[in-house]
Amino acid sequence: VRENGRPLHRLNELEWVDGKVWANVWQTDRIVIIDPATGEVSASIDLSGLLPDSERRRGTDVLNGIARNPADGAIWVTGKRWPWLYRIEVVPKQADLP
Repeated sequence: VRENGRPLHRLNELEWVDGKVWANVWQTDRIVIIDPATGEVSASIDLSGLLPDSERRRGTDVLNGIARNPADGAIWVTGKRWPWLYRIEVVPKQADLP
């Protein structure tokens, strides 16, 4: 897998979503979307702040779970020893909108 022409390491928790591979980058709050035909990262999702500091408990660890519900297409994420699952919707950054 490459991002901007450079190898991207520490990929974890892969999920197939609409013809792309989603993977979290271990020990970060980032998910990358990978084109399986080329291995290139086509998008990146920043989930920093998803689990508020007030919800973190002793032993709470990194973002580490991606799942897609095949019935409705919903994307769910969580982390190691997180108290919650989060349903996310991906929207372009304001700068990316026409």
